[in-house]
Amino acid sequence: MRFRTFAGFVGPSVFLMLLFIAAPLVGVFLGSFQITQPVVEQVEVETCTPGFLTQTCTTELVTRPILDENGNITTTTEWIGLTSYIRVLEPGRAWDAIRDLDYNALMQIDFWAALRFTLMFTLVTLPLVLGFGLAIALAVNNAARSIRGPVIFVSLLPFIITPVIGALSIRWLFIGDGILTSALEMWLDRDLALFAQAWTIELMMLFYRVWHVAPFAFVIFYAGLQTVNQDTLESAIIDGASRWDRLRYVIIPHLMPLIVFVALIHLMDSYRVFEEIVGFSSQAHVISLQWLTYDFLQPDDAGNRAYSRASASAMLTMVGIVILLIPLLRRTWRDHKGAPH
Repeated sequence: MRFRTFAGFVGPSVFLMLLFIAAPLVGVFLGSFQITQPVVEQVEVETCTPGFLTQTCTTELVTRPILDENGNITTTTEWIGLTSYIRVLEPGRAWDAIRDLDYNALMQIDFWAALRFTLMFTLVTLPLVLGFGLAIALAVNNAARSIRGPVIFVSLLPFIITPVIGALSIRWLFIGDGILTSALEMWLDRDLALFAQAWTIELMMLFYRVWHVAPFAFVIFYAGLQTVNQDTLESAIIDGASRWDRLRYVIIPHLMPLIVFVALIHLMDSYRVFEEIVGFSSQAHVISLQWLTYDFLQPDDAGNRAYSRASASAMLTMVGIVILLIPLLRRTWRDHKGAPH
């Protein structure tokens, strides 16, 4: 009886949770196939200017939106199919650039430039975050107990800082006459403009993301190291296994579920890179898929927002995340099926 009552409670709760999660996604998905525009009308407007004897009047046609009884702009929604996706992807220009092996022409298309940086940023920072996180965890785990607390506290400071504030702080250190820029100029005896070219900005973004996220991986791995079977480690030492062998055959296999977990979180987070673009003000040189969606939502000179293209860009971003996560999810599912019950 209690089980039935619990099941009857959990069933609707799970349904409501899934509905709460799926509703915005469905709205974005449908929005990518529709376009909402204001209903406009053309009216004649007469403009008169005073003259010496008579006024001079001119008449011109002016396009203006139609207002409803409440004073709001009247809009109309049309089903446009894949038009927004085509406008975002620009497949014609992209195919011509690929066919001609013209990399620069391909990078002139905002989506492909954003995709290039997003993939590079995600795939480069992933091994660095995992490597530095594991290295810090091993170092702290082997440190004297008396200093572990302060070391853990200091190691967590980058992760505590708000992402945008951290990116701005790094930018201020390097931009113009920043402290680190001035030090590098004195050391190299030359003027530096680190924000005048894309590759230096990208290097700073990569450095910042690893510096900011590695503490998260460190905490997860450090917690996992506390559960390593000490008898297995002692047996490996007795058998003459080196530190590298113990790390490769004992510690890393034990931490593999945590490594997959950290990789999943990092892939989802880094593929949505946005804070670095804003913090480093890199829009003129480097953009990401998430920033491209944000840019579509900014009003143009006429006050219009490209909601449909923003929805299409958001859906393409989610598709990219799913594709990147498939190998890790398959491994997780395989490990789950093979685990003893």
